[in-house]
Amino acid sequence: MKKSWHNPFSDLTRFEWGLWLFSLLGVGISSLLSPGADLLSVLASLVGVTALIFVAKGYVLGQVLTVVFAVLYGIVSFWQQYYGEMITYLGMTSPMAICAVISWLRHPYGETAEVTVRRLARRHWLLLSAATAAVTTAFYFILGAMGNARLLVSTVSVTTSFLASALTFLRSPYYALAYAANDVVLILLWLLSAMVDPSYIPMVICFVMFFINDIYGLVNWHRMARRQGG
Repeated sequence: MKKSWHNPFSDLTRFEWGLWLFSLLGVGISSLLSPGADLLSVLASLVGVTALIFVAKGYVLGQVLTVVFAVLYGIVSFWQQYYGEMITYLGMTSPMAICAVISWLRHPYGETAEVTVRRLARRHWLLLSAATAAVTTAFYFILGAMGNARLLVSTVSVTTSFLASALTFLRSPYYALAYAANDVVLILLWLLSAMVDPSYIPMVICFVMFFINDIYGLVNWHRMARRQGG
């Protein structure tokens, strides 16, 4: 009989505990060393790295925390006039993470807390490519009309975010590759802000930690797929 409540932290391996604590320390130390570090940015970063360790394990908790992170990050992006980030995370990442919660709950792997990994067919990739191209084109003009800061970088961020969110919903291991690409874009985006206002350094460190976690997620999801016979 399945337990009514399961402590997901009890399933973390020693490596995962180390990765999570390293990520928390990276964000925490950078915030302490940054003059005037923004509290909401730091909170968003801490929630984000916690979400990623559970997404990497294929646990629904990761998607629940992703919703919280998306809301916090959307607010921080609004303050920095990164409207593309705000719209992407509040209007796309957050709703798609909610949909992913439902999808993952409906597709557990046996009696475990782990989601069932899905192998996408060619038609899925074709439809996803068309949708990504349409979203990219639409957001380029929308963000340009809104006067978004650093239009090209923000547009690429929207592209990679959409692709990552969609692949997460579809339960594909390649969600992590798309998120890793998005992390690289966001490191650049927030580094440009941190050069003007050092209080945003924790956001740079946040996405460096995200990149490391997403690389682990890519590796672990492929392990999951092999274990599940996919």
